[in-house]
Amino acid sequence: MFVKSQSFLFSVSKLFHQHQQWRGMGAMTKVRLKWVKNKNLDHVIDYETDLKAACILKDAIKRSPTGFLTAKSVADWQKLLGLTVPVLRFLRRYPTLFHEFPHARYASLPCFKLTDTALMLDSQEEIIHQSHEADTVERLCRVLMMMRTKTVSLRSLHSLKFDLGLPDNYEKTLVMRYPDHFCFVKASNGNPCLKLVKWRDEFAFSALQKRNEDNGVTGEDSSYREFKRGQSTLTFPMSFPRGYGAQKKVKAWMDEFQKLPYISPYDDSSNIDPESDLMEKRAVGVLHELLSLTIHKKTKRNYLRSMRAELDIPHKFTRLFTRYPGIFYLSLKCKTTTVILKEGYRRGKLVNPHPLTRLRDKFYHVMRTGFLYRARGLGMVSKEELLLDRPEDDLEEEGSEEEEIVEGSELEEDSEDE
Repeated sequence: MFVKSQSFLFSVSKLFHQHQQWRGMGAMTKVRLKWVKNKNLDHVIDYETDLKAACILKDAIKRSPTGFLTAKSVADWQKLLGLTVPVLRFLRRYPTLFHEFPHARYASLPCFKLTDTALMLDSQEEIIHQSHEADTVERLCRVLMMMRTKTVSLRSLHSLKFDLGLPDNYEKTLVMRYPDHFCFVKASNGNPCLKLVKWRDEFAFSALQKRNEDNGVTGEDSSYREFKRGQSTLTFPMSFPRGYGAQKKVKAWMDEFQKLPYISPYDDSSNIDPESDLMEKRAVGVLHELLSLTIHKKTKRNYLRSMRAELDIPHKFTRLFTRYPGIFYLSLKCKTTTVILKEGYRRGKLVNPHPLTRLRDKFYHVMRTGFLYRARGLGMVSKEELLLDRPEDDLEEEGSEEEEIVEGSELEEDSEDE
């Protein structure tokens, strides 16, 4: 049985009363906005698609009993890795990470093992996982606490593993070390799931609440003190595409939205009308919180779709991303749809990077350097140069965010990503 503290959670009856007052004033007037292209954020998707694929291959090689993978064994992984090129070509692009050699019995069969540089980076990753394990456990608990049954399928969780910064073998290591936090169960359809063992009051505190509390402590914002006294609502930080924020209709709509009562994603929402504006703001809060829990402040739309029922968000939830472009950005790069939390980035770079994202920047620098030197025929650079802690410098372009309204573009609400 899960017991929730009342010290920080709204009273459901109070919220329901406030909601009735808002319904009496009429529903929000919603404005239909065109999709806006953000070149800096699209570049993040380009960069991290190859990075994620390389990290998955690195972990697969590490798990292999032989210490290597053959080209034949990974030939059908292209869709799994989200690549637009064959896996063999991808492996050969990055000789600084993957060393190619012929199979001992079949000379024409290419094999790949990790280079010393890749192994060194992997050992650094292990150190980060160990030193930040408490943070990882907290994030995993928060994800489960937002679920209706406090349960998530392992298949859905595995899709989010890279985005949540979970260790490669988290089921056998991280989860097993915390039996008072997590347990494995089977859903009614027989699928294996991870379940929260006990509700954690200390974690039932959203990123938006923390942001407002921190601003209140520093004197930047007194609204959070008023919010805790029930005298105010919490507002979402917004960064509108150029020209949108100044439109009177958009400003009026967002003002109405911000004035609606804020419902923590860890609160019970069963008494709220699912068709109401209040429930829409609650759904925005849930998506905001889940993206805040990812270390790159982004994830694929389909990963969210697999958890839609447990998160209690609308079936056609993509409209929330397009309806609130000040909060979210949808990228259509790399033949998929990725949703990004805009406040997590400034000029294409993470505002508060997690240590694991810093290491992944280094990992990508190693990939990119090897690719450039190989393409130019200059030979390999030294290991010392590759291991310099130099974040990817192409992620940020000087100047302001570049956003472009794409006329006539519509996002398919119910389409499945490739």
